[in-house]
Amino acid sequence: MKIKIIFAFIIAVIWPLFLFAVNAAGPAESSAPDSGTEAVTAASETTLTAAEKTSAAATVTTTAVTTTTAPPEPPADLILVGQDVAEAGAEITLEDFITERNVELKDGTALLDTSQLGTLDAEIPYLYNGAEFTQRLSYRVTDTTKPYIFNHGENAQHKVGKRFDLNDYIGFGDNYDPHPVLTYEGEIDPDTVGAYPLTVTVTDSSGNAVSWELTISVTENVQKPADRNPRVDFSDFVSRYQDENVQFGIDVSAWQMDVDYNAVRDAGCSFVIMRAGTFYNKIKQDVFFRQNLQNAVAAGLDVGVYLYTTVSDEGAARASAHWIAEQLGHQKIDLPIVFDWEEFDSFQQYGISIRGLNDIYAAFADEVSKLGYTPMLYGSRNVLNEIWSERSKQLAPVWLAHYTDETNYAGEYAIWQQSAYGRIPGIEGDVDMNIRYLTQDMRAGADSGE
Repeated sequence: MKIKIIFAFIIAVIWPLFLFAVNAAGPAESSAPDSGTEAVTAASETTLTAAEKTSAAATVTTTAVTTTTAPPEPPADLILVGQDVAEAGAEITLEDFITERNVELKDGTALLDTSQLGTLDAEIPYLYNGAEFTQRLSYRVTDTTKPYIFNHGENAQHKVGKRFDLNDYIGFGDNYDPHPVLTYEGEIDPDTVGAYPLTVTVTDSSGNAVSWELTISVTENVQKPADRNPRVDFSDFVSRYQDENVQFGIDVSAWQMDVDYNAVRDAGCSFVIMRAGTFYNKIKQDVFFRQNLQNAVAAGLDVGVYLYTTVSDEGAARASAHWIAEQLGHQKIDLPIVFDWEEFDSFQQYGISIRGLNDIYAAFADEVSKLGYTPMLYGSRNVLNEIWSERSKQLAPVWLAHYTDETNYAGEYAIWQQSAYGRIPGIEGDVDMNIRYLTQDMRAGADSGE
C-alpha cells in the first residue's frame, strides 16, 4: 500500500517537476531519442510555433496606404479670348473665333453657334498638360447682312388676265432669316396691257433691306427667250479639251429618253451621271433611271447618280440619301451621289435660310457617306461663290456648272459641266457635256460592294 502511495506521489509531483527542469535546460541532443522524448519535443515545437505566430501577429502591423492624385488644374495664366461679335448664320470655326490663346484647342474645326441673335455662351474645350478643360466665353450674335437677290426679274413678262404675284418673277433669300419680307411700291394692273415700273424691297427680320427698280410688262403674248446657243459635237468637245489626266462624259435624265449607250461609248464617252429622281413635294424616280443604269453599266461606262431636289429640311435630306441607295440596290457605283439644288429663282418659296440650305446639304452628305458612297455638290459658278459655304465645298468633291470656253472659277472642282448644248451619237437632241479630272479620287463604291 505504501509503495502505491509513493508511486502516485512521484507521478503527481516529482515527474512534472522533472519535465519542467528538462524543458528549461533545453532538449538533450540525441541521435536516437526514445519515443517518449520525441513526443514531448514535437508537442513543445508545436506550442512554440503557435506562440511565434501569435507573437508575429501581435507585433507586425500592416498599414493600408492610399495614394491620392491631385486633380489636374487649368493654367493659372490661361489666355483664351474670343471675338465679341459674330454674324448671324455665319459658319465660324472655333479656330477663327478665338483671337488670343496660350493653350491648344481640342477641336478648332468645330463651329460656333450663330443660329440665334443675342448674347450667347460657348464652352470652349482646350488641352493643357495632357488634360482637357473648358472655358466659357460670351459673345454677341448680330445680323447685319442684307438679303441676297438671286433673280432681280429683269425683262419680266406677265400674261394679261393672270393673277399677279411678284414672287413669280424674282428670287431672294437671307443668310439668317428663312422668311424675309417682299414689298413693292407702284401700281400694276394685271388685266391691262402695259409697262409698270415698281420699286422692289426685300427686308429681313433684323431690318436689313435691299431695294431695286423693276418694270413688269403685262402682255398678250409672253415671249420665250431666243435660244442662240451653238451646238457642239462631242468629238469636237473631246478634241478641244483632250488631256491624259481627264475623261469625258455626259449627264442624262428623262429629257434624253432612250439612250444608246454603246453608241455613246463609241463616241468617246467614258462616264455618265444620271438622274435618279426628283424631290419637290415628294421624291419620285426618274422614268428612265433603271433603264439608264442597266444599259450604261452594260456598256462599260462609269456611273454616278444625282437627285434634283428642293428638299427644305435635314430629315428629308437624310431620307433622300437612303432612298437613292435603295434605288441602287445598295450596289457599288463608280462615281458619287450628287446633291443638285437649283431652284434659286424662287428660293423664298421654300422657307429656308442660306445657312439652312448649307446645313441641309451637310446632312445629305453625311448620310450618303454613312451608306458607303461618296457625296458630291453640284452648282453653278455664281452659286458656288455666293451661296455654298466653304464648309459645304470642302465636305465632298464639287461638280461645277459653268458654260464657257474657259472657266474662271477659283475653287476646287472634280467635274466641270462645260456645256448644256452637246450633241453625241446615241442621243436625240441636246445633252450636257462634262470633263472629269482624274487627279481627283472619284471612287465611290459602297463598302459592301467591294
